[in-house]
Amino acid sequence: MHWTWVLCLLVAWWTHEETGPTHANAGYCALALVALRVLMGFYSRFRYVRFEEFVRSRRATWRYVQHLRSSKAPRFIGHNPLGGWMVLALLATVALLGLTGWLGTTDYLWGYAWVVQLHAALAWMLLGLMAIHITGVVFTGIRHQENLVMSMITGRKRSTQRDDRTSLHCPPFTRQAKPAPSHGKRAGCAGRCRCWPQSGARHNGR
Repeated sequence: MHWTWVLCLLVAWWTHEETGPTHANAGYCALALVALRVLMGFYSRFRYVRFEEFVRSRRATWRYVQHLRSSKAPRFIGHNPLGGWMVLALLATVALLGLTGWLGTTDYLWGYAWVVQLHAALAWMLLGLMAIHITGVVFTGIRHQENLVMSMITGRKRSTQRDDRTSLHCPPFTRQAKPAPSHGKRAGCAGRCRCWPQSGARHNGR
């Protein structure tokens, strides 16, 4: 899905000055992917795709930023807190782009300059968000010595290690106190996730 999105947006950007159907179809394709991703965020069987796994409160996100500034930020198997908010920002911007693009074709708003200007402004906003997103991917990959681009292609990350986290619900992994065999959850999860590290963790990201 991630790379289909990239393709749709590249085609839409390349054809933004054309009046033919290619630009509109690329936008509608991206909009359909937004709808699919939102549904997956609530109902996917892959835990790291669901919003509840990575969309956190402002306090939790700020705490992660503080850890990041002190070079103590843990590695996450799914999206880290900043990455989670970036996912929402990208989804919202693409959705608004698709909506304004469609509105500009309706009889009610056809020819209105403000619709075109808003659509163009959202396109530039998306470009800025994508630049921040790519910078974050590169920074996090270097910080944790991990090829995140390859993870987006294969859907896999390296096995969880000491101090990694599978979720913000979970404490960092340590070599202490293995989970009870009966339910296999670390202390501190409060039953919300399976925290104990597993080999060959699959994250099935965007």
